[in-house]
Amino acid sequence: MLVTFSSPASADITMMGDVARSLLKIMGHSGTIPSAMMPEDIPVALARLEAAVAASKAAEQAPDADEEDFKPGLAQRAMPMIKLLRDAQQSNAQVMWDK
Repeated sequence: MLVTFSSPASADITMMGDVARSLLKIMGHSGTIPSAMMPEDIPVALARLEAAVAASKAAEQAPDADEEDFKPGLAQRAMPMIKLLRDAQQSNAQVMWDK
């Protein structure tokens, strides 16, 4: 399943359903798809996501040079969502997501 996040303030982003649910739960949302986040809820969600990324960067190791399959960590997966949330916050816009 793919989940598309949209906001009038930013370009849409699409990600795999398991990653989307994980990010939603980190942000304090139930993980329900479809749903939405109102502008007043975005600062807390953004702060939670940024804190989780900062904590994961400290715990994640650089990929092994011998490892053929690079697996992106939370920081790489969350960057598009962080940008979308920042844009929505600056424009006082909602964020919606759907399958």
